[in-house]
Amino acid sequence: MESSVKKKIEHFCAYQERCHYDVNNKLNKLGVYGDQVDEYICYLIDENFLSETRYSKSYVRGKFNNNNWGRIKIIKELKSRNISEWNINNALEKIDNTEYEKKLNKICEKQIKQTSGSSFEVRNKIIRRLTQKGWEADLIFKCLNRLVK
Repeated sequence: MESSVKKKIEHFCAYQERCHYDVNNKLNKLGVYGDQVDEYICYLIDENFLSETRYSKSYVRGKFNNNNWGRIKIIKELKSRNISEWNINNALEKIDNTEYEKKLNKICEKQIKQTSGSSFEVRNKIIRRLTQKGWEADLIFKCLNRLVK
């Protein structure tokens, strides 16, 4: 393994949590391909620079708390990064269901205040926004039925 590439990829992984997909892309940009990529990834895992379990937990926590994403969008994005089903489910278990519903309720209340129009238009706009953010339709309907008369 080339030491300059090794240092760069170590720094890349130390800066923030990464998944194998991100590391693979970075190594390709650095001119590393094929079996050498696997060597670097094995090295990073052995030295604890790379952990998909840690990555998925961090990703879920960040997207839920900071970006207000729902489970559907989080799952879709993790799958696009080739994260295993087990890691995805394990990370999503860290979101408490009551906390999840409270956050949705808070987002709905905020959206209602910011959106103008008839109650029908307001409901449709909010449903569209929240489904784009990955929230489950049945939970959105329940929440809006409580808040919009």
